[in-house]
Amino acid sequence: MTVNRPTDYLISLIHELRKLPAESEWVEFKRNYADPEKIGEYISALANSATLLGKANAYLAWGIDDKTHEVNGTRFIPGSSKIGNEELENWLLRLLDPKINFRFFSFTVEGKPIVLLEISAAFRHPVKFKNQEFIRVGSYKKKLKDFPEKERALWRSLDQTPFESGIVEEHLESDEVLRLLDAPSYFEMLEMPLPDGRVAILDALREDSLIQPCEAGGWNITNLGAILFARKLDDFPKLKRKAMRVILYKGKARVETQREQIGGKGYATGFEGLISFIMALVPTNEVIERALRKTVPMYPELAIRELVANALIHQDFFTTGTGPMVELFEDRVEITNPGVPLVSTERFLDTPPKSRNEALASLMRRFRICEERGSGIDKVVFQTEMFQLPAPLFEALEGFTRTVLFSHRPLVEMDKEDRVRACYLHACLKYVQRNFLTNTSLRERFGIKEKNRSMASRLIRDAAEARAIVPYDPTAAPKLMKYVPWWAAPEQGHG
Repeated sequence: MTVNRPTDYLISLIHELRKLPAESEWVEFKRNYADPEKIGEYISALANSATLLGKANAYLAWGIDDKTHEVNGTRFIPGSSKIGNEELENWLLRLLDPKINFRFFSFTVEGKPIVLLEISAAFRHPVKFKNQEFIRVGSYKKKLKDFPEKERALWRSLDQTPFESGIVEEHLESDEVLRLLDAPSYFEMLEMPLPDGRVAILDALREDSLIQPCEAGGWNITNLGAILFARKLDDFPKLKRKAMRVILYKGKARVETQREQIGGKGYATGFEGLISFIMALVPTNEVIERALRKTVPMYPELAIRELVANALIHQDFFTTGTGPMVELFEDRVEITNPGVPLVSTERFLDTPPKSRNEALASLMRRFRICEERGSGIDKVVFQTEMFQLPAPLFEALEGFTRTVLFSHRPLVEMDKEDRVRACYLHACLKYVQRNFLTNTSLRERFGIKEKNRSMASRLIRDAAEARAIVPYDPTAAPKLMKYVPWWAAPEQGHG
């Protein structure tokens, strides 16, 4: 739902709903009936039925006769309705699970007051009101548990509907679609000229499932279209919490915020600006190269790009109330996204990523925002090694995935966990390059001089004792020993 529905849109929508031959499982008409308990039950029933029927929204309209669909007007005023001291809208939201989007609109049709309640379709789970799930059966509201065949069908719909194909806006005129979506950026990112005429532009957006024809006329905007090409994510309240949030802290803790910004554009249109903003906040180092002093960022931009793209692509969009985030501290950068990883964090580097959002990932690859194949983690590890940084840390938290990039620290200041992790990821990187971790390769990784071979040997020994790496051929002479990650251990010897 956009923040402000134009009155002419609402009037047009009411007339479209009135054309329905009878009340349907996703539309209910009322006159003045305003029992808060029943409204809550209707929200549950209509939201669940909308999902079952593939609708983006369901509607409850006051002021329309439920038999003749004549405009009669209503005395119901939602803004003045209270339960105790609590406003109706807040009371309903508190008792719904999950807390889906809904909104009351008050306007006039044919000079008579109308109230329209727009209800988003259920996602991930059936919507409950006061811990009870409801469904529409014809024009009747029933308990979902009493209709097991509908319950099974609803769960199938919830399980099979990817986020990208969901509808975030429906029944829009062509002008409104082009006002909300940045179509020129779409063609620019594909290195294609902007077609002549609105029809050709809309057809191209439809081909990539960014929009869909609406059965009631006009166009629907998909979640995929809005999350990638929204001119302003605030125009889509269902998605605005999915904007990337960037926070710069003073020092090493989340105590004092120096700067904070929330992305305003879709992921594709806003990506380059997002990376530029992050890199402007990254601390810099001065290095001397061929007698010239040069200022370079603390963290490699390529690593930041890959990790930010991964956070956007692999997030769980069905996790409500939160979105991806980049946090910059004095000594590290943390990049977090909702959703636990679908592969083990230990296998990020070598395992092809499994994405919850395949259509989103595919388009981001076509726009060359992220890797064509793989997760790009090998590039991240390679870049951190080249910059002589500690190894990145990949964490699976409760409901979240987090990657941490650490600022430069001398080897002597790294703890044992840091050193073992660095050895493990170095072995992984070498393995995917069809190579091995050796004393020589590890010295190059840490900048250890040849005369300090024994230091590299101690690092290898610690990593082997931690079972992070294993010898490729245990019978080889010590100076010829090669190592692989623990999961690549050969079954017998080196054969």
